[in-house]
Amino acid sequence: MSNLPPEPVDPPGVPDSVDWDAFLGGRAPGEDAPEAAPVAAAPVAPLPSRRTVRGSHIGGTRSGRRTQLAPPREKPSRKGAWGCLIVLLVLVGLAAGAVAFLQGPIAQLVASVQGPADYTGTGEKKVVFMIHDGETGQDIAQALTDQDVVKSFDAFYDLLLKESPAPVFQPGAYQLSAKMSARAALDALVDPANKLKQTVVVPEGTAAVDVLQLISEGTSLPLADLTAAAADLASFGLPAEATSLEGFLFPATYTFPPGVSARDAVNTLVDRQFTALDDAGVAPADRWRTVVLASLIQREAGLAPDFYKVSRVFLNRLDPAQWESGLLQSDATVAYGTGKTDLVTTTDAERADAGNGYNTYVHPGLPVGPISNPGDLAIDAALHPADGSWLFFVTWNLDTGETIFSTTADEHEAAVVKWQAWMKEHPEYG
Repeated sequence: MSNLPPEPVDPPGVPDSVDWDAFLGGRAPGEDAPEAAPVAAAPVAPLPSRRTVRGSHIGGTRSGRRTQLAPPREKPSRKGAWGCLIVLLVLVGLAAGAVAFLQGPIAQLVASVQGPADYTGTGEKKVVFMIHDGETGQDIAQALTDQDVVKSFDAFYDLLLKESPAPVFQPGAYQLSAKMSARAALDALVDPANKLKQTVVVPEGTAAVDVLQLISEGTSLPLADLTAAAADLASFGLPAEATSLEGFLFPATYTFPPGVSARDAVNTLVDRQFTALDDAGVAPADRWRTVVLASLIQREAGLAPDFYKVSRVFLNRLDPAQWESGLLQSDATVAYGTGKTDLVTTTDAERADAGNGYNTYVHPGLPVGPISNPGDLAIDAALHPADGSWLFFVTWNLDTGETIFSTTADEHEAAVVKWQAWMKEHPEYG
């Protein structure tokens, strides 16, 4: 019952130039460019253009318009006038249809001349942006777009391809702004003055193993030291049920003082999670159950209002009066148990594996532990679920995150059909 979209894929672009034979014949004249080299290992090398015309087609053939002189005619009767009016209306309707049909191709032609959508200037409010070890130019372009630092993937990536020499990006946190031009964003990322020292951004829903990697990337602390510090569970005051720091590393932006130790850095995130739970009114005795449920909501919910509905679905399934089996059937828990902390999709074999303690398709009740590190919204949703009788949900539009919540199996099956139809129209998610 996963409702998080797959990892972002490169969005389809607009043509750099138009191959008329391909455009009229409905074929794609080129292929996507190969992936850029990892930023931590080598510069982002210029690649062939990724922009191609994909499947555009105009029926019929192009021809000139002939002008023919006609002999004089008598004044038409009222009946003839109505006939002309009907013909005129039909022609107007056909013309309107033709305009609508051609809007897509015309928009592509205009975009190919104007270039990709881009902001102007150096931006608005401040944004902390992180480059992670091993990311490519495409990864960075997509992340900048997702955070609304740049207006479009193409604006930044196309500019990156034209740079000579190719930029080399260093992992870490950078001070940028929202709504920057692609040029301003690129200049800021290669300017050492914008690299923030000892700063780490931990997104909501990040698994503990990945949080430690982020801390290492943003500081001078070796990952081995952070891993060793995190293993000393007794020093952090966690609930007795905890077998790791999962769920207790609060997602936020942190700036550590120079010389901070690995243990103190990790403890900063743990203390911040305890503060968040206290502020939400969670008693120490209720921390474990709240964090486990919140971690599941964090991974399964998409849009903010849906967090509270997802919470209600899981609580309804935990109620034997409403859901006899008590199985939450969450793909996110199964994936976590397999070690795939970046996925919420699973296979039939994985969902049938009773040896996976996080497999909520086999084991009833909440999973044996948290599956991510939840933020304030997920914690609040765990405490204050929406009112409703829903037992199912499916995200039918993976672009927008729109989710359908259902009470009956028949309603859910109809929602799944809608999702399958959307997937058929968007093979890039397949």
